[in-house]
Amino acid sequence: MSQLFTSPDVPQVLTTTLSIPYTLTPGGAAGQFLAGLAERRILGSRCEPCARTVVPAQDVCGRCGEQTPDLVELPHGGTVTSWTAHQGRVVAKIRLDGADADLLHVVAAEPGAVEVGDRVAADWAAEPTGWITDLAAFTPGRARSGPAEATPVARAETSVEMVPYRLDLTYHHAYGPYYGRMFDELGSFSRLMGSRCSSCHRVLLPARAICDVCFARTDQFDEVSDTGVLQAFSVIHMEFVGQTRKPPYVYAEIVLDGSSTRLIHTVAGDFDLADAASTLSIGMKVKAVWKPESERVGTLEDIAYFEPVIP
Repeated sequence: MSQLFTSPDVPQVLTTTLSIPYTLTPGGAAGQFLAGLAERRILGSRCEPCARTVVPAQDVCGRCGEQTPDLVELPHGGTVTSWTAHQGRVVAKIRLDGADADLLHVVAAEPGAVEVGDRVAADWAAEPTGWITDLAAFTPGRARSGPAEATPVARAETSVEMVPYRLDLTYHHAYGPYYGRMFDELGSFSRLMGSRCSSCHRVLLPARAICDVCFARTDQFDEVSDTGVLQAFSVIHMEFVGQTRKPPYVYAEIVLDGSSTRLIHTVAGDFDLADAASTLSIGMKVKAVWKPESERVGTLEDIAYFEPVIP
């Protein structure tokens, strides 16, 4: 395998995406608003004490705190009150006719073609999905459909109660010289490198710049053995979002020979997970089982698991 580590001056960056799936509960009024969009209707709520109509519809007035049970259907046209552009896409605050507050949405126009005061009209998606994107965008021009003014409407029997949602965060994480060196050594040479404290001489794994006991700087890298002692473990039976392994499995704290700190990894091997609590014991020796060289990417996952060393 070719060496991954080239120079301490070359920054090493992990590009990855953190995906968070969850279920969004919009609530009563917002659920009515979303259901209305699927029917090409724009629903707002009316606060009588404030004499204000806002969109999207809300259960409680954001100004006076009173409940707003009354819904109104709004015209499909409005006026741009402010706007901004990002990567060529225009997002604007739009004051719909009959509303007293702005709706934030996309305007299908080039940034140079939008001005405050422009008239815009709703443009609808071809296939409704029960989400805000059913109102695809606002386009410059006069509305050609929808009511002429805000009209009181009764609450519908059906509304959008739950929305599957997913938040994806793509980011670039710089490893830095310590984690970068450790991951390079793992991927290139199948060895674990810790950093030694210049004062108390403890070897820290994962490697880092400052000792977490005496706060002195570390001043050298030391190779750490891939065998060690089991310090603590748990058998994981629960399944949860973001899990990289299928339960059941054993998660453990391991102090590797030559290291002064605990490494968290999995323990597996030739034993029945149902008997893990009796097979494994605190203080027993374990050894790393490495993935084939062709599968190594320079992370702690290059170690498939640690297996018990049974005399």
